[in-house]
Amino acid sequence: MKNKIIATGLAAAVMTTGWGCTTLDPYTREEKTSKSTYGAAIGAVAGAAIGYLTAKDKDRHDRQKSILIGAGVGGLTGAGVGYYMDKQEAELRQRLEGSGVSVTRAGDDLILNMPGNITFPTGQSSLNTGFYSVLDSVALVLKKYDKTAIEIAGHTDSVGSDSMNQGLSERRAASVSNYLAGQGVQSIRLNAIGFGESRPIADNNTDSGRSANRRVELTLIPVTQG
Repeated sequence: MKNKIIATGLAAAVMTTGWGCTTLDPYTREEKTSKSTYGAAIGAVAGAAIGYLTAKDKDRHDRQKSILIGAGVGGLTGAGVGYYMDKQEAELRQRLEGSGVSVTRAGDDLILNMPGNITFPTGQSSLNTGFYSVLDSVALVLKKYDKTAIEIAGHTDSVGSDSMNQGLSERRAASVSNYLAGQGVQSIRLNAIGFGESRPIADNNTDSGRSANRRVELTLIPVTQG
């Protein structure tokens, strides 16, 4: 699997894996609870899903955590971690309601799933201009809650070659990362990475499955001390 990192900045954190995840369907406004592991589809209509990080990913986040703290981004401790992420989650849900972007909670991490059909033209990596306002809202929250690292992961369906999909996923992740940086989110908190077609959340043999797999996921990870 090609996990080529195209970092536009350095992010940090420890991945907290959790089994109980709540998801808000942005179309029905219904909150759902389910169990998920990496590769499982959650809220297919909303395109919400969690791709759990590998051990290698966790090691990378540990290194990046040290860099962020060394750069002056203070870490969270104890019960304050959950409270901090609760507040951030509530604001994101409020601002993103009806946008087509879902908010999923996994332990203390937050995952924003941005479906490809609303973020980018087909086969391109330039953001849809109509999506700017959504990213503006995300940027406002990210700047307010600056004790989080942000991993921006691009994903594709399986149509086309591996190399083509890998490159497209990287460019799309970079586009989102660059836009957020342009709105004032610290570049050191941002890490753009492309996974190509390697982490599907739905069946690539169906139109709906391929649509769900074309996405950009923002994982917001609390920076913790210790």
